Amino acid sequence: MSASVLLVSWYGWTYLRGITDDIVTTDVIPSSVTDQGAARKPLDGAIDILLVGVDSRTDAQGKPLSDEVLALLNGGVADGTLNTDTMILVHIPQDGTRAVAISFPRDAYVEIADGFGKHKLNSAMLRQKNDTSQRLRNEGVADEARIERESTQAGRRTLIKTIEGLTGGAVTVDRYAEVNLASFYEVTQAIGGVEVCLKQATRDSDSGADFPAGPQTIAGADALSFVRQRGGLPGGDLDRIVRQQVFIGALARKVLSTGTLTDFDKLADLVTAVKRSVVLSERWDITEFAEQMQGLVSGNIQFRTIPVGDPTDTWSDGNVLPVDPAAVRQFIKGLATDPAPRSGSSAPATTPTGPPPSAITVQVVNSSGVAGKAIGVLETLVGKGFQRGDAISGDYLDSTVVRYATGERAGADRVISALGGNAEATEDDSVPRGQVRVYVGADFAQADESDTSSAGVVTTIAPTSSSAPPITAQGVVCVN
Repeated sequence: MSASVLLVSWYGWTYLRGITDDIVTTDVIPSSVTDQGAARKPLDGAIDILLVGVDSRTDAQGKPLSDEVLALLNGGVADGTLNTDTMILVHIPQDGTRAVAISFPRDAYVEIADGFGKHKLNSAMLRQKNDTSQRLRNEGVADEARIERESTQAGRRTLIKTIEGLTGGAVTVDRYAEVNLASFYEVTQAIGGVEVCLKQATRDSDSGADFPAGPQTIAGADALSFVRQRGGLPGGDLDRIVRQQVFIGALARKVLSTGTLTDFDKLADLVTAVKRSVVLSERWDITEFAEQMQGLVSGNIQFRTIPVGDPTDTWSDGNVLPVDPAAVRQFIKGLATDPAPRSGSSAPATTPTGPPPSAITVQVVNSSGVAGKAIGVLETLVGKGFQRGDAISGDYLDSTVVRYATGERAGADRVISALGGNAEATEDDSVPRGQVRVYVGADFAQADESDTSSAGVVTTIAPTSSSAPPITAQGVVCVN
């Protein structure tokens, strides 16, 4: 029986060999980088992949989508722009058994590479595309197909350089993958949809979203609406990012499961959809990469979002999310390496003793760089019986710290236990007696905020300001 399972799984991976034929590619990664990546067999050096979702109303070959398809996808009318509304950097460390997917908000206010100044991140590709198009026309180029191809390629390169610049050189993008409205639809249809869960019913005319509360399986146009909606969500675009993360986690579980790898009809549909609608960087051997990723099936994928400030209005770019480049560099550097065990941290192995939660007042300081995190943590602790203190903002910290008054370690241990052990206890004589102060760092993830499925995909969810109890589903994270 074991031999049969191995044989069928092997055949599933082997079936993917045909995926590289006739796929659309773009020359955006220097050959020196891809050649270096090709020498990593099997994944004995880190690989960084930039996944980009664009709001293009064309297919991978640049052909306009039909009115019927646009109506089906609720894609609206093309306005001539090409914004990148989804940007996720997937970092696969040296051992190849895990991956960290880091989301970059579309409204992050950053320095755009190639001298375009400070603007929203999602405009990086468009600004260079427009600039290159105009330059080529000024040079006398009349071939519109060439202008479109070269300007789009230049835009992709500027986006890549902008993301690399945000990491402070800690990351070099090795691979690039791009999907648009049509390709997202086709890929989700090919695998038969994925299961998601919503805390409450939601409806939005802009994205076409109309979903009930609770667990549900979505594909095609519904899947596209699910990941595009931001209107009516408490956290706006940040909630949309959380949706994208849980959806990609569910998609990864589905694709990497034996049910998909051994269903040759699904595999054939998936390969066809990828060929027809996904754009990949040149010199990327997908067959070899798929074989290397077999180790990831038994590992995990963790989703995180770069730290951003509270929304701010600007004169030229409208509402933006401020970004501290130094904080982003620290954040990504911490994710790019396996965390070392903390000395003196984590919850005690046994049930903590000492004062009951009702005798401890908790104050929560948001040092994570993610707006709203202190409120979410405070609500969680109050729900577990602790006395409500303040939720305030503080300076950025990589790691979560719980500070306690002199001689009151037992109270800190109770708080750490309530947080799932995700903190380090430190004595601090400035903390009043009977109080515990929680500094929520960028590494913070509550035990009940993640989904660990049998496929090993872990999705980290940032708390929201809502104190409503989440809807439970079988291993599926419920989100706004």
